Amino acid sequence: MRLHAYESSRTYKDKVKFYHDKKLMKRTSHPGDLVLLFSSRLKLFPGKLKSKWLGPFVVKRVFQSGAMELESSAEDDQQRSWNVNGQRLKHYVGGDVEQFASVMLLVDP
Repeated sequence: MRLHAYESSRTYKDKVKFYHDKKLMKRTSHPGDLVLLFSSRLKLFPGKLKSKWLGPFVVKRVFQSGAMELESSAEDDQQRSWNVNGQRLKHYVGGDVEQFASVMLLVDP
């Protein structure tokens, strides 16, 4: 009975892993792409309306291990670059990331 429980557990884990891996999407970036960087410091200072993503940044170089070298896309004289794990990035579609404030006027009924 114990061996049957082990086998049943193993088949269940295999099915769940297959389903999970089927839903994963492989993201590839190329040099020159615009990406957003996940801010892991947000967990220390939680904010309900704060964006979890920083950027956009330009991909300067893609390494074989999945790491990427990013370059700040600001028009400053200083061009900073650093290496980041590729799993912390997502493609930048467009628009301004930092603008979240909007004014809403409430009217008495």
